[in-house]
Amino acid sequence: MRRRIHGPLARKALLAAAVLPPAAAAWIVATGWLAANELRAAHHDLNALRESVAASTSTGPSHAPAVAAGSAAEPDQERLLRSAAAHAARAHDLTTGPAWYTASQLPFLGRPFETVRGIANASHRLAGDVLPPLVRAVPRLSADAHASGVPHALLELEGEAPAFARAARVAAKVRDDTTRLPHSSWLPAADRGRAQLSDQLDRLVPGTRDAAVAASVMPSMLGAHGPRRYFLAFQNTAEARGTGGLPGAFAVLRADRGRLSFERFGNNTELDGIRAYVNLGAEFADRYGNNEPGSAWANSNMSPHFPYAARMWSAYWRAHTGQRIDGAIAIDPGTLSLLLRVTGPARLPDGTALTADNVMDLTERTSYAMYADTAERKAFFVEAARAAAERLMGAVEDPKLLPALLNAVRDVQQEGRMQVWSADPAEEQLLAQGAFGGTLPDTPGPFAGLVVNNAAGTKLDYYLDRSLVWAPGACTDTGRSVTATVTLTNRAPTSGLPEYVTQRVDAPPYRTLPGDNRLLVDYYAGQGATLEHATLDGRRVELIPGVERGHPVYTLDLELPRQSSRTLVLHLREPEADRAPTILRQALVTPLQATVKQAAPCPA
Repeated sequence: MRRRIHGPLARKALLAAAVLPPAAAAWIVATGWLAANELRAAHHDLNALRESVAASTSTGPSHAPAVAAGSAAEPDQERLLRSAAAHAARAHDLTTGPAWYTASQLPFLGRPFETVRGIANASHRLAGDVLPPLVRAVPRLSADAHASGVPHALLELEGEAPAFARAARVAAKVRDDTTRLPHSSWLPAADRGRAQLSDQLDRLVPGTRDAAVAASVMPSMLGAHGPRRYFLAFQNTAEARGTGGLPGAFAVLRADRGRLSFERFGNNTELDGIRAYVNLGAEFADRYGNNEPGSAWANSNMSPHFPYAARMWSAYWRAHTGQRIDGAIAIDPGTLSLLLRVTGPARLPDGTALTADNVMDLTERTSYAMYADTAERKAFFVEAARAAAERLMGAVEDPKLLPALLNAVRDVQQEGRMQVWSADPAEEQLLAQGAFGGTLPDTPGPFAGLVVNNAAGTKLDYYLDRSLVWAPGACTDTGRSVTATVTLTNRAPTSGLPEYVTQRVDAPPYRTLPGDNRLLVDYYAGQGATLEHATLDGRRVELIPGVERGHPVYTLDLELPRQSSRTLVLHLREPEADRAPTILRQALVTPLQATVKQAAPCPA
C-alpha cells in the first residue's frame, strides 16, 4: 500500500486533484467572460432588429417597395435575427459542460453559476425558437397592409397560426424556467441579469400569446370563411357595471372577407322591456338572479366575467330581432380616446369635434348639462358613437396608421377597455386565454379583485376614485394571512350637477344629498381563501359571502356620500400567497390604484 501511495501514479493523481479545482475555476471565469460578450452582442443585434422592424412597419404607401418581400429591409432583419441567434447559441454552448454543471450544483456558491447558465439557455431558446416566426411575419403583414388595408393584412395571419402557437408555448416555458432560477446570490451582476430577463419575459409572453390567439381567431372573425355580425356595445363608465360601465349606445358590426361596415346603430331604450333567457348556471343565478339580468338590460353586465354579459346580449338581440350574432365587443370612451389619438378627431353632425382629449368628458359629463331631454341626450350618444366608429373604420384602411393603431390597441388591452367574445366555442376558448377575452380566471393562485356596481342609478362614478392595497402577513399552517384594504372616494361636487346625474332611482329609506352615491362593492379573493373579519372605517362589518368561478366573493352595500372616502379592510387567509396576486382591474373613468406589498416566502 505504501508503495502504491508513493508511486508515480499516486503522485499524478494527487497533482491532478490539486490542479483541477483552480483549472475549473479558470475555465468558468474565461468562458463566463466570453459568454457575457456573446450575450451583449445578441442584445445589440436584437435592439437593431427592433428598430428595423419599427421602421419597416411605419413606412407609408409611397415607400411600399422598402417593405415588400425580398426588399433590402427584410434581408437586413433576417441577418440581424440570424446573428442574434448565433451569439445566443455560443453563449449557451460556453456555459454548458461538466465544469459549469458541477459549479452550479454547489450549495450557495453555485447560485450565480446556475443563474448564468439559465440566462444563456433562455436567450438561446428565445432567439432561436420564439422570435423568428414573429419577426418574419412582420414584413409580409406590413406589405399586405400597404397593398390592401389592415383588415385584409390580418387575414394573412391564418397561415402563421401554428408557428405563433409554438413560439408562445416556448416563451411561456422559458419564463417558467427563469422563475425557478435563484433570485439572489453573492454575484449582483448575475442577479441583475436574471431580473432584467424576467422583466422582458413578463412583457414578451403575453405578447406572444396574444399574437398566437390573434393568428388563430382573427381571420375567421374578420369573415375570411363567411360573413360575421357582432354586437358592439358602448359602455358608459359614469355608471359602473362589472364589465366596465352601463351598456348604452350600440352598433351591429359586419365583417366580410376583411371588409368592416356598420349595419345599424341604436341605444339602450330599444332593448328595454325585452325578455331574454340564457342559462348561465346556478352559481350565476345565485349571485345575480335578484337583479333580473334577463329582463333588465341595465343589469345584464353586472358580473366582471365578460362572456356572461356577451351571451346575455346575444340572447337579447335574438329576442328583439330574431337575428343571431356571431360575437360581442365592448368598448368605452377611454377606448375611443386612445384610438382617436391615432386617427385624429371625428366630426359630429353639428360640426363638433370628437377628440382624444374631449371624448370622455363630452360623453360622460358635459352632455348631461347640454341636453335636459333624455331622448335628445341618448340620440347624441348614438351620433357620437357613429362618428367615432366611422372615423375608426376609415383609419383601419390606411396602412400609414398601422404601427400607431397597433400600439393604441396594446394600450387599450393593458387598460382592459376592450372585451371580445365569440359565439364559436373553439374561437372563444382561445379568446378567453388573452386580455381581450375579459374573463374572470378560474385558476388557483393568489388573486385580488375589486369590482363595483352602481346601485343608485346615478352617473356619479365619473367622480369615483378606487385604491386597493394587498399585503401578505404571517404564515399559517393553511397558507398565509392577507390584508386587503379598499378605499373608495366620491369626488362629486356639492352643487352644479344636473339632476339626471345625481337622481337616486334606488329610493333609499334614509336622507341623501345631491351627489351622494351608492355602490355594491365586491372583493374577489383567491380560490380557497376565507374571510376572518372585515371593518368599514374602523368598525366591524358583515359582508355577504358568495362564489363566482371558484373565487370567494365578499359583497358590501355601501353608501358613499359626496366629498367623502370610506375604507373597507378585509382580513383573509389565502392558501397561496407567496407570490404577487393577479389583480382584476375593472376599467372605469379613473384607473384603479393597486399596490402589492411583498413578503418573504413561507418556509416549506
